[in-house]
Amino acid sequence: MTTGTATRPDAAAVLDLGAVRRRTSAWLLGLVAGLLATVVAGVGIGAFSVPAGTIAQVVAHHVVGWPGERSWSAPVDAIVWQVRLPRVLLGALVGAGLAICGVALQAMVRNVLADPYLLGVNSGASSGAAAAILFGLGAGVVEHTLQVTAFLGALAASLLVLLVARSAGRVTSVRLLLAGVAVGYALYALTSFLIFASGSAEGARSVMFWLLGSLGLARWDLPLAVVAVVVVGATGALTLWGRRLDALSIGDETAHTLGVHPERFRLQLLVLVALCVGVVVSAAGSIGFVGLVVPHLARRAVGGAHVRVVAVAALMGAILLVWADVLARTLFAPQEIPIGIITSLVGAPFLLVLIRRLHATAA
Repeated sequence: MTTGTATRPDAAAVLDLGAVRRRTSAWLLGLVAGLLATVVAGVGIGAFSVPAGTIAQVVAHHVVGWPGERSWSAPVDAIVWQVRLPRVLLGALVGAGLAICGVALQAMVRNVLADPYLLGVNSGASSGAAAAILFGLGAGVVEHTLQVTAFLGALAASLLVLLVARSAGRVTSVRLLLAGVAVGYALYALTSFLIFASGSAEGARSVMFWLLGSLGLARWDLPLAVVAVVVVGATGALTLWGRRLDALSIGDETAHTLGVHPERFRLQLLVLVALCVGVVVSAAGSIGFVGLVVPHLARRAVGGAHVRVVAVAALMGAILLVWADVLARTLFAPQEIPIGIITSLVGAPFLLVLIRRLHATAA
């Protein structure tokens, strides 16, 4: 009797774990299929619509050389291969990168309202990019000035946050949160001052459009290749660190008990997030709410274990941002609106609902 009673909870746990794995597999398969359909739709939709069959032929022609002869026009080939496909792929990578960074930050500071704006990384990248656009900072020194200065700004912001948050050799979640907010506001003020001091109306307009996000810089060499390497690498690292993220999200004492050094691991996460967000922002501008909204959707779908959440969040973020870009370039075609406006329209109501639920839970 004793043996039978002891095995029942174990059997139930095995059944629950199997159900979670099946649910996660179903979500992953569905999201992969949804992402593929989203990429095709994103390439096909526009001022000039391109059928899915033609898209497949153009891609196959450039990738594997089949079919050998083109049955489509040169303008269609240019639209699909040189303009829309790099843009859609960049949107998917940027969305995935912002989503996984949101997952990491929410675990790192144990705050469900955290997103990549939290640590001032977006503001630092924006200041660097604004300096390059308005004053030609770095022009003639490097080929891709905008990307380099934005990344350096993001890195400098991350180091400043770390310096401000560190006290007695330790970095706690509360200090990191407050330091990120303070540095973010300061750098946003710096960007505004740069716009005011430049005296260039056209430059100010370019910076403001870039600050709200745009995928117009997408092309096959840079920034797409760099973003792909960084985002895929960051996704893999966070997936491998899934159990450590679980421990950190519970609390520092629990993390210590499970063999995780909270301060050291938090520093590693900060560097990884700074790298990923810096590269993403340098390629697509400052895009909000993706890193806030998507992690919550991923946790509702597959639970709280980060080894599952990271992959699901990456796919959800990719799908969300591609569709946001489709709306940004088609709602008022031929005029394009910044993609950050679309994500804000989606994210702001979600944030209000989330705050309301947190208030109800606290009450």
